[in-house]
Amino acid sequence: MAKRLKAVIFDLDGIIADTAKFHYQAWKKLASEIGINLTYEFNENLKGVGRMESLNLILTLADKSYSNEEKIKLANKKNRYYLEFVNRMTPSDLLPGVVKCFEVLKGNNINIVLASASKNSLDVIKRLEIEKYFDYVVSGKDISKSKPDPEIFIKAAKGIKVATKNCVGVEDSIAGILAINACNMFSVGIGNKKNLYPADICIKDLTEFDIEEIYLIGGFL
Repeated sequence: MAKRLKAVIFDLDGIIADTAKFHYQAWKKLASEIGINLTYEFNENLKGVGRMESLNLILTLADKSYSNEEKIKLANKKNRYYLEFVNRMTPSDLLPGVVKCFEVLKGNNINIVLASASKNSLDVIKRLEIEKYFDYVVSGKDISKSKPDPEIFIKAAKGIKVATKNCVGVEDSIAGILAINACNMFSVGIGNKKNLYPADICIKDLTEFDIEEIYLIGGFL
């Protein structure tokens, strides 16, 4: 059966806005409070990963163990720090090409879906004033498994009643690309092809999002 492009599913961090820097700043602040020096390089392991999974990775650097109750308190504290940064966001924090890309997709009657591991993604898109573009949103509140598990993308497609083969996923992390590929979607990587080698195509940012190229390379009718 032929493939038809019916939806594009976007991650949030690093694709629509650079909220990843706020996650890093919040994690770094929390980590320093418990005696951990969180480097930018180590933070790369946290991209596309849920809050508790990220915390567990960070705590591998700790010199003591933490109970589940302590971990929950730490995760909640990190989220408060993150929200302090997010609450200052405005449409000027949108990354290049986002609005134009969304306008092109809407003009072609293609659904726009958000699939973000962040539990605060709805707040973010409201502050960025782009909520109106989305036909459906899946956030970290809606999933139980982190990328590279494909759960978030499967739920995103189901939410708009579209087969995964008729969707394109856009991600900037290797975990995200693997999740897209695992559910038979066409994958677009934002970033270096060397780092995102499993992606079907890679672009610098959404200014290079070319719907005609995706139709051609993805084999969509």
